[in-house]
Amino acid sequence: MEKQTERQETPKKEPREAPPRKTAIVVGGSSGIGRETVLRLLARGYRVFNISRTPFKGDRVRSLSADAAQEGEVGKAVRAAGEEVEAVDLLVYSAGFSMAAPFEYAKSKDYRYLFEVNYFGAVEALRAAVPFLRRRGGRAIFVGSLGGDLPIPYDGFYSSSKAALLMLAREADLELRKSGVRVSVLLPGGTATDFTYNRRVYGSEESLSYTPSLKRASAALANMEQGGMEPSLVAEAILSLAGKKNPPTVAVAGGKNAAARFAVRLFPERVTDWMVRKKFNQR
Repeated sequence: MEKQTERQETPKKEPREAPPRKTAIVVGGSSGIGRETVLRLLARGYRVFNISRTPFKGDRVRSLSADAAQEGEVGKAVRAAGEEVEAVDLLVYSAGFSMAAPFEYAKSKDYRYLFEVNYFGAVEALRAAVPFLRRRGGRAIFVGSLGGDLPIPYDGFYSSSKAALLMLAREADLELRKSGVRVSVLLPGGTATDFTYNRRVYGSEESLSYTPSLKRASAALANMEQGGMEPSLVAEAILSLAGKKNPPTVAVAGGKNAAARFAVRLFPERVTDWMVRKKFNQR
């Protein structure tokens, strides 16, 4: 008689738990570089929160209203987003404001507003996000500017705020990396967005004798921005930076901009200042 072979049952594999969905908070995601960043995060499957005065136009984004110039609003919104999901993988701070004004006649309310949006809003956002970033070993990325490495005629308060943002990123990364949170600043050069047209430009009644010089500098800056990088490329650089296991604290968007920053740091200030005067038509 043939012996019946016993069938051995194949042990059932336990279903693997799907990895938790990644969450990103973008401050200033309703337009420009921020909007392009949101779109790419969505394409990669992120749950995305946008924090700005204007809601994000589109589906699948949770928009929270906050004005970066109003103390406490951005921090409150970031905390609300974090508490909703408990853990955050990425914070991107892309809010910004620019003004073309003579240093001598610039109004206090204007440059204080600029620093609230460009710098203090970033401080608030990061401080509020840290507890939620820590739970995932998350990343925080500030959108800085090459203008933080060199002066822009009549836009010096903007350059000053971006220089402060760069140092904030370096300092915060020193303190937070031991808990798994990494902080970086990405430096784009001129980028073709509506940021150019939203700049607060002083008129002749406000700039007085500086008017001809200010107009030349503003026109040169606008041309440089509108002929510069597409915001989509800056957004791709943000996501690339966010995906690095050991990200640099300071990164530059685009090879041309990286070469420009190298030159700025290589040459003496009097040389780079001369280059700036020439580029912005300052006689």
